[in-house]
Amino acid sequence: MVLTTVDVRPGTAPPPAPVVLFLPAHDEEAAVGGVVARVPGQVCGRPVECVVIDDGSTDRTAVVAAAAGATVVSLDRNRGLGAAVRAGLAEGVHRGAAAVAFCDADGEYAPEELEALIAPILAGDADYVVGSRFAGRIDRMHTHRRFGNRVLTWALCRIADRRITDGQSGYRALSPRAAAAAEIAHDFNYAQVLTLDLLARGFRYCEVPISYRFRETGTSFVRLGPYLRAVVPTVWRQWRTRSSLSQSSTTWDRNTSRAADQELVSS
Repeated sequence: MVLTTVDVRPGTAPPPAPVVLFLPAHDEEAAVGGVVARVPGQVCGRPVECVVIDDGSTDRTAVVAAAAGATVVSLDRNRGLGAAVRAGLAEGVHRGAAAVAFCDADGEYAPEELEALIAPILAGDADYVVGSRFAGRIDRMHTHRRFGNRVLTWALCRIADRRITDGQSGYRALSPRAAAAAEIAHDFNYAQVLTLDLLARGFRYCEVPISYRFRETGTSFVRLGPYLRAVVPTVWRQWRTRSSLSQSSTTWDRNTSRAADQELVSS
């Protein structure tokens, strides 16, 4: 991928706001360069800026990513995937992006499918788009990971009270407003907490089918047991907090309505 600088002269229209695609990466030296090279130069008539969030890598991830054409933002140490996504969203907002998308740097997701992710946002139809592997094509996924994804997605559907087909997808896009408002309460991961947060705030959600292939290099940091122990309690606390806020709001609305009714009766 080659990033170009547009010369804007007096009297000419400014260039369209870019689409920012960021790749959270930790020790992905073997894969990140190939993924960056496949990022399209533009989508939907807008330039694409590729940013790699180097999450404290101990290998040459940052060097390889920069050589492939990406802008690299390095965290001071390995903070976790949730923290890297938080940093990437902030970077996208800082760059004035028309849409902010992200996918893993390990080659499991196709950067060529970026346009499908951001099209609903640019059309004004959605604020938060998730690429669904289970609605698209899965070339290969380990049985235990498929099972874990299905269980966690089912739980997310129950908590969010809406239909979701892929709660753990690593390919997502947000509108500028959603990216600025998003809160990720867990440094370890982001998937469930980000979705619950944005849905609770009323942002419009949709899914698009994507392709998926199992990584060919490196090792995934996700282990089902440690993942569940680290993430589930945070998701539960967030759900309880959101439920309490919702109940408080409902109670306030009811009390306000009753007071208004009593005032009308007495007047």
